[in-house]
Amino acid sequence: MPKLIIDSTTYELVDDLITIGRGPDNMIVLNNSSVSARHAHLQVANETYRLKDLGSTNGTQVNGKPVTETLLRFDDRIRFGAAEARYESDASGSLPLPQLEEIKATPAELSAAPADFADVSPFRRQKEQSDPVRNAILIGLAIVALVFLGSMIAVLMMHVPGS
Repeated sequence: MPKLIIDSTTYELVDDLITIGRGPDNMIVLNNSSVSARHAHLQVANETYRLKDLGSTNGTQVNGKPVTETLLRFDDRIRFGAAEARYESDASGSLPLPQLEEIKATPAELSAAPADFADVSPFRRQKEQSDPVRNAILIGLAIVALVFLGSMIAVLMMHVPGS
């Protein structure tokens, strides 16, 4: 529901025509000497309100610019003479959610790196070739580990009671 907030008082705008002024016959009464007796009115226009100055003495401004008639938008700052107001429309709560769109992913035609691609990794690229010295060391360590395990099993078998 649209609102007009004046001096921390919130006026919910429910009628099609709302009068604003200092006179007691207005729908929104502003007790400020700079506000005319019948200063302005708000009239429904589509989903918002149209503000019209009614020939007031000190004028009406929207966002710092003098106006005689204008459509109001969310968070417009309005001055009726020296009285400040803020307009809040109901745009956020009354609009339907947008329709969902299905997004289709397409695979890349080529997944290889471009010819001008530069690798900026701080780590050196590992060689794809096998290192025979490293392989020999690993095989030797595996043989030593197997011999050690075999000897440990043999020692344990000698000390088993009842054999």
